[in-house]
Amino acid sequence: MPVGYHWHLRRLMAERGLFATTELVPLLAQRGVRLSREQVYRLVTGIPERLSLATLAALCDILGATPGDLVEPYRKPSSARPASRLSARRAAGPVALAPDPAPPEVAAPAPLPRPRRARIAPRP
Repeated sequence: MPVGYHWHLRRLMAERGLFATTELVPLLAQRGVRLSREQVYRLVTGIPERLSLATLAALCDILGATPGDLVEPYRKPSSARPASRLSARRAAGPVALAPDPAPPEVAAPAPLPRPRRARIAPRP
């Protein structure tokens, strides 16, 4: 079964009175984690795919939290069919499928004009 996770950094920051992502930049830097404002913004507003242990430890220290408070794993429901139904279909053999109906004709949107390169004129 696939696993996902919820990222609770924004909620934990709000509970600690930190409402601006830029407030984290100096707090992380004090703990040896150098991230740009943009990186911290993405860390707070998005769900990170990769996170160094040093950054995770610094966030836990700043927020007085544990890694389990920041990351909440959960199981995603499986979209696959049960194996018994699949094996029953395979045992029955191939099934003739009706051809797909032709899609209705849709006019393609007009292409957008391309931007032109700016020309810098010399100063008079």
